[in-house]
Amino acid sequence: MNKALKNPLIGAAIGAVVILGSTHNIAVNAQVFPQIQTPQPTTITPYKASPYNYNNSEFNYNNSPYNYNNSPYNYNNSPYNYNSPNRIYDNSGNAKGYTTQTPSGVTNYFDFDGNRLGYQPAQ
Repeated sequence: MNKALKNPLIGAAIGAVVILGSTHNIAVNAQVFPQIQTPQPTTITPYKASPYNYNNSEFNYNNSPYNYNNSPYNYNNSPYNYNSPNRIYDNSGNAKGYTTQTPSGVTNYFDFDGNRLGYQPAQ
């Protein structure tokens, strides 16, 4: 091969390796050093509001639909009692359930089937 032709080919080959090699290194560096994610703030639920607090637990009889005060069979909680003061409504004005309050002050939210939807801890 001609010496004048040989040197440009070698130079081109070395240049291609350097360019491809540097591209490969950038990809490897991106995998080794991923973009740092900023941590999201976490909220800590105080024990007074926690579902693990027995006063708020669904296993507490005062919060259970088996307690007559919370039962949908109690006329005050019945979907057929349209004058009930403890009914809850959706944004369209449709009755969706009822609320009850325990002796400890926890407010429970139930649907008309007696399923506990949530609670508000005692103040």
